[in-house]
Amino acid sequence: MSFQSAVIPSLLQTAEYARLALAVGRGVEAGDVAKAAAVRVEAQTVLFDGAREFSFLLTEGAVRTWPGSPSLMLAQLDRLGQVATLSHVKLGVVPWAVKVPAFPLHGFTIYDDTASVVESLTGDLTLTGPDELAAHVEIFEAFAGVAVYGDELRKLLEFIADDYRQLVERLEK
Repeated sequence: MSFQSAVIPSLLQTAEYARLALAVGRGVEAGDVAKAAAVRVEAQTVLFDGAREFSFLLTEGAVRTWPGSPSLMLAQLDRLGQVATLSHVKLGVVPWAVKVPAFPLHGFTIYDDTASVVESLTGDLTLTGPDELAAHVEIFEAFAGVAVYGDELRKLLEFIADDYRQLVERLEK
């Protein structure tokens, strides 16, 4: 389970988004960014293993935060739409139009109910305490309860894509 309030999860990033995400604020050397992005994209093959299940939850803020051009985000939205069609992947987005159940202070990824990893600017924090895991699961489930999925998700992604298209037109003038 992955909850992200400010960034697209690495397993869902396009190559260009991954390159920019790694280049800014993650301490990756400039010469290593392309290699690190390639490794990140290569790791995404796990998404196509039907024996595994994935659950991603993003806030609309994460989907609207653009580290590059609006065109880059159009490709990223297309990627999200494609991944959402996989039967073993559940992707939800919490729209701005709903009241959130808590402040989304940071993102986290829970692995097999044994550890929750919180990414920070300087490194990752791995939490394994039962109370910490329970708190993260509770927050994930609360946000999942107000997220949109399926057809509603596709409508929201298209609405956001329209905004990015308008930005492309405006910036090209």
